[in-house]
Amino acid sequence: MDCWKTVREKKWVYPTLVLCTYGFFATMKPAEPFLTPYLVGPYKNFTIDQVTNRLFPIWTYSFLALLIPVFLFTDYLRYKPVIIIQGVALMINYILLLFADGMMAMHYLQFNNGLVSATEVAYYSYIYSVVNAEHYQKVTSYCRSITLTAYTVGSTMAQLLVSLDIVSYFDLNAISLGSVTVALVTSFLLPMPRQSIFFQNSDKSSNDSTKSNISNGRINFKKNMQGSSEKSFFSEQKWLTHWLNIKEKNTFLKMILQLWSDFKNCYSSRNLLYWSFWWAIATCGYYQIFNYVQVLWDHIAPSKNVSVYNGGVEALTTLTGAITSFGVGYITLDWAVWGELFLGIFSGVSSAALFVMDTTNNIWVCYVGYMIFKASYMLLITITTFHIASNLCMERYALLFGVNNCMALILQTILTIVVVDSSGLGLDIVTQFLIYGSLYALIAGIFLLKGVYTFIQHRLRSQRRNLKEDFPSITLDLPTQQMCMSTKL
Repeated sequence: MDCWKTVREKKWVYPTLVLCTYGFFATMKPAEPFLTPYLVGPYKNFTIDQVTNRLFPIWTYSFLALLIPVFLFTDYLRYKPVIIIQGVALMINYILLLFADGMMAMHYLQFNNGLVSATEVAYYSYIYSVVNAEHYQKVTSYCRSITLTAYTVGSTMAQLLVSLDIVSYFDLNAISLGSVTVALVTSFLLPMPRQSIFFQNSDKSSNDSTKSNISNGRINFKKNMQGSSEKSFFSEQKWLTHWLNIKEKNTFLKMILQLWSDFKNCYSSRNLLYWSFWWAIATCGYYQIFNYVQVLWDHIAPSKNVSVYNGGVEALTTLTGAITSFGVGYITLDWAVWGELFLGIFSGVSSAALFVMDTTNNIWVCYVGYMIFKASYMLLITITTFHIASNLCMERYALLFGVNNCMALILQTILTIVVVDSSGLGLDIVTQFLIYGSLYALIAGIFLLKGVYTFIQHRLRSQRRNLKEDFPSITLDLPTQQMCMSTKL
């Protein structure tokens, strides 16, 4: 009773608790690490080429097609309905995996999976509409950590059950169906937000604008009464009233205009453009590798012939990524100076890991390479989101998050059409990972050069600042500054 009283007194606790419960059961899907072995095994009997070139690309296309509409309507519908839609889509996925056969059913499954991915924006943004800003950091850490924990628990459970030969892949899908059903039921317990993030701001700004226009209308009234006929004034007043009514009624248009204004403000900074560029390119590669790594594992060690440890690897990899991300909070560096070098160095580590994964015939080496790649990505995406968020308000961060992910999906779609899809080049999985490793090598080269340039610029500015402190009354050109520095040394 005392615990329930505390929950009622702290209004942010209840929605956070329910949302974290939903996030745990929606993410705790033991079948996910073994999706490819299930599809190419006796239950579905697809070939590895069908899974790689005909099924998985559909997820990319549907994710891209649905992301922008879902992003806009998530705020318009006030989050909870979209979370419920995600729960329903998750249930449909596992019902199809359990009971549906044929290529058409799996095509719809992949499309539906794109809807699940697109609606994740509702899960990660819902909490900001029901709690005060003072709790943002705390609830964000809870919501993100619970999904990592759930994925680790689900993967560990799956590996133990499969390795001990307690259940089959079919049973893993049945367990996953039960988990997402609990998530769907939990979603109905979420309190409905009273207001949205973007619409609240656009309504507020429109109210201020309306007041300003009405005030200007009154000023124009006095001027027109002094300098023109009463008839012309009333026609102008009628036009002003009509314009204000249209603007007040078209709430969706106001939101679009507000988003466009915020978009221009977000990307007006050259520094944020560089970091967003890395976000889009690296996330594109991460999505692609996460989507197809099971195919590479099956190529190196076919699941029909040997025992697979996908669940254990995913569990350990997710845990490593979580620890790496958590450690970022304890690194004290000036990220404006060192951040780009970090992006370049660890993108190079990711590239090396991918090349090793691509060239080895040892499945354990491939597993270790995947762990290194994912830990590096989690480290860098945490640094990137932290650096960007520190320069933006929460609403603009949500917008920039959506735009950067949309750009990543556009790039991934192009990559999928050209490299993976059977209507394009339809390359084998080994050649695909060679291209992904080269992509990260390109990113590493770009940001290493940019990081060195930024570091040199910072050092020069520091030297000039020190010279001004030592010689406050003298204005020196650069050669003279260097001569003074050498004399001083």
